Amino acid sequence: MLYLDHAATTPMRPAVWHAMEPFVAEIFGNSSGTHGESRRAKNALEEARERIATVLGARPQEIVFTGGGTEADNLAVQGAALADGRRGGVVTSAVEHEAVLETAAFVERIGCPVHLVGVDSSGRVEPGAMAETIDASTAVVSLMAANNETGVIQPVAETARLVKERFPGVLVHTDAVQAFSSEDVDVDDWQVDLLSLAAHKFGGPKGVGVLYVRSGVQLEPVLHGGGQELGRRSGTSNVMGAVGMAVAAEEAAADRELFRRIVASERTVFEQRLAAALGARPTVDEPRLPQHAHLSLPGTNNETMLVKLDRSGLAASAGSACQSGAVTTSHVLRAMGLTPNEARTVLRFTFGWTTRPGDGERAAALVAGVVR
Repeated sequence: MLYLDHAATTPMRPAVWHAMEPFVAEIFGNSSGTHGESRRAKNALEEARERIATVLGARPQEIVFTGGGTEADNLAVQGAALADGRRGGVVTSAVEHEAVLETAAFVERIGCPVHLVGVDSSGRVEPGAMAETIDASTAVVSLMAANNETGVIQPVAETARLVKERFPGVLVHTDAVQAFSSEDVDVDDWQVDLLSLAAHKFGGPKGVGVLYVRSGVQLEPVLHGGGQELGRRSGTSNVMGAVGMAVAAEEAAADRELFRRIVASERTVFEQRLAAALGARPTVDEPRLPQHAHLSLPGTNNETMLVKLDRSGLAASAGSACQSGAVTTSHVLRAMGLTPNEARTVLRFTFGWTTRPGDGERAAALVAGVVR
């Protein structure tokens, strides 16, 4: 199988497996306890926290471990909107991940004002439009670093700057789940207060994520219980997952230059071959993530294509892996102005850390063969 669905999930890196192995049986303690077994687990958890903080340019106490990117997004948006007993407003874009949009819809149902900002035909937000939407009632602005479907890169730093100039007390959150593999992520450079990551998107284990929370930011917890993670996320800590995530984050950050060079080269070959053979074209303009090829294949039906590609040995997708599995017109494509007929010709091919030279040529030949 030629795997081109890294935006959905990535294979685990060998070093991650190696780092996690001792926590299967040898280091099994509950990190919230006080005896020796618990202290071993606690030490490993805090070391993982420090390592991830270093990668993000943050401080260890600003790292909150979660059950994944969806939980991190929920905690950021809901936690900010409901902090200190208020019903604060949420401003976000029309193309965010469902984890943000559905959380915004939830807080709106309980009395928080929510505003969705539209996008251009490439799915990109105008920073000024987002900043102008906020008012004194706004608690948080959430803008993803890069879109999970199309790969388009959003102007997070510029948006954050304008927001802070207009209302310094408004928090800025970014979902950096898709961007982390290829883009340099520094919380101070981006001027964000909250940032979400998911380990399985860059070679780590599933079921663990991180929410960066800038010091001084107050959040209402989504999960209530024993008060772990400095009271911000209750529940027994997934020590093994945190350790694996730290290793994956370090390797992804160290490999970014090579990653960008390889995946950008293979994607370019892939897109050029399909443009020449089939008239395929990207749905978005630059800047976009180098690993994403979000293409319209004229005259095709993406549901049929996915089945036939799978049988031919190529894994791809038609959009977010977090949807039900049915191929429908996504909210992202609707916001970009694509008609249902246009959307049915679109497929997402995403390269990743296991991509090797020649994969782009091989993938293009498989896609062209299926179309023919």
